[in-house]
Amino acid sequence: MTVSEVPASKSIKSRGTVTIDVEHCKGCLLCVPACPPAVLSMSEETNHMGFAYPQLHPGCTGCAACLKVCPDFVFEVFRFDEPVVTVVPV
Repeated sequence: MTVSEVPASKSIKSRGTVTIDVEHCKGCLLCVPACPPAVLSMSEETNHMGFAYPQLHPGCTGCAACLKVCPDFVFEVFRFDEPVVTVVPV
């Protein structure tokens, strides 16, 4: 593998992450644009109520922006004692 074939990536230092209660999400989409590291996207699948829900991709920093805008309180934020470095594709 040559240098030009190596996929581009970046390191993100995270102080936390979130969990998502996808079964109670109503698919309002407020969380996706609110996410500063842009690691949320809406799924193509639906929950038991028929709504698409957010999916978390690598790189979450635990900033809680999603939690603050969610009207259904489906996010739970977890803080790490020590920062965790995650390598994500660019």
